[in-house]
Amino acid sequence: MGNMDGKAVEELSTTECHQWYKKFMTECPSGQLTLYEFKQFFGLKNLSLAANKYVEQMFETFDFNKDGYIDFMEYVAALSLVLKGKVDQKLRWYFKLYDVDGNGCIDRGELLNIIKAIRAINRCNEAMTAEEFTNMVFDKIDTNGDGE
Repeated sequence: MGNMDGKAVEELSTTECHQWYKKFMTECPSGQLTLYEFKQFFGLKNLSLAANKYVEQMFETFDFNKDGYIDFMEYVAALSLVLKGKVDQKLRWYFKLYDVDGNGCIDRGELLNIIKAIRAINRCNEAMTAEEFTNMVFDKIDTNGDGE
């Protein structure tokens, strides 16, 4: 697990690692973060169905070994990616997060669900609806018109 898309965990300073370990073990003394604890950790309560699904997908992308828990190494790799990762590494992770069905494409429905979830989590009330925003994005980026 020492590597996450080219960003070596070893590149983190000892101080950073120690601080992250201390916080992780304070919040999760068992050493394994469950989905429930993940939601509590980030204050994600009473979410809509779409927002809850998004959070579950995020949890699953950080659970690299797919055992249903985020252990400390997965936590460090995730934080390292989010806080220190290069743009291309972050884009690959976001793509994996948004491509819910894993078919290698992000379709209109997947993007719409993500937009709805992000708005629900952030409690946004934008003038443009999630559907209108999704349509605007697809009109600009779906250059071949295949809906993906």
